[in-house]
Amino acid sequence: MTDAGLRHGRASLGLSFGVQGVAFALLVTRIPAIQDQYGISDGLLPVFLAAVPILAGVGSVATEKVVARVRPGAVLRWSQPLVLLALLGVGAGREVWHVAVALGVFGLAVGALDASMNMLGVSLQRAYGRSIMLGFHAAYSLGGIAGASLAWAGARWELSLLGSYLPVVVVLLPAALVGSRWYTEGKGPEEKEPGAVGAGGAVSFRLLLPLCLVMSFAYIGDSTVSNWSAKYLQDVLGGSEQLATVPYNVYMVTTLLGRALGDLGVRRFGAVAVVRGGSLLAAGGFAVVAVAPGAWVGMIGFTMLGFGLCVIVPQTFAAAGRMFPGNSDAAVARLNIFNYVGFLVGSPLVGALGDAWSYRGAMLVPMALVLATLVYARAFGPEPARYGGGHERPHTADVG
Repeated sequence: MTDAGLRHGRASLGLSFGVQGVAFALLVTRIPAIQDQYGISDGLLPVFLAAVPILAGVGSVATEKVVARVRPGAVLRWSQPLVLLALLGVGAGREVWHVAVALGVFGLAVGALDASMNMLGVSLQRAYGRSIMLGFHAAYSLGGIAGASLAWAGARWELSLLGSYLPVVVVLLPAALVGSRWYTEGKGPEEKEPGAVGAGGAVSFRLLLPLCLVMSFAYIGDSTVSNWSAKYLQDVLGGSEQLATVPYNVYMVTTLLGRALGDLGVRRFGAVAVVRGGSLLAAGGFAVVAVAPGAWVGMIGFTMLGFGLCVIVPQTFAAAGRMFPGNSDAAVARLNIFNYVGFLVGSPLVGALGDAWSYRGAMLVPMALVLATLVYARAFGPEPARYGGGHERPHTADVG
């Protein structure tokens, strides 16, 4: 693979991550409008919301089987347009069964999309011989900010869901299809010494389990911020309705900044140190949120959370690729399932604890789970995404 091919592959995959960030944000930030359009009751809404990550997990499992026959780039090439068309279907329907079908397709396609994107990201990082994975997830964060802003504009101008989604899909669908021409699977040097753990062959779930737990803990923390930050700031910390909309935006911006700079930290200090630092910072953020006397102190906590949590997920995927260099696609697909496990567990867990105990106390649970990441930090490899002294490509070969 030429340097130009790697650069093109990296740019096209970054575009794919960004497009996915836009699509997902447009869906989740317009849930009240979706509920109103289809007349979905408050009791039925959680069923619809839970179905998406469950089906996404099914899609991720299926992708592991599919990539044994076709390359991840082929899966990504068809799954991304399908996600965008499913989003359009959510906006275009009128009956409850319409949205049920559209969300079902969205969930299955998102699972395939997330798994195949991260497979290609791990593969490209292997070819580069240095950390680039955080940059892809920074593109996702940037897309999420753009999507949330577009959703805000649609709500502000009282556009229908179809009116909000159609222009976005018209622009992004052709861009994704054109960009898919340059999807590249990196073919870098082997990263493991002979006889090293996971060097080819079947993926051992026992060895992968620490990373699966870390992935779940990170997404429990992420879903806590996504689903409860506004309510917490307003109801517990006494912030205004306007101020309550700020924490998630701050969280997304700090996530973008942390991921944009995170690869430099991994190259300098190593993946283990970065994950440990991120875990401590995120745990500190939850602690600040839990004891904050007022809204502005709480905002500091949410800012810490963004900088802390943002590095964990990309490095978890990268660690799976290093652990199983001969079967990284299967490892990434299985690990990706725990993304949805954390998403499913996080919001109900905090809600139940908040109702039964207190929302301040509930924030200590994701704090403890994020701290548990420190126990598993060694699973991120003794040598950081530099792949060991004898395996890093010369700097003259770096591209992009």
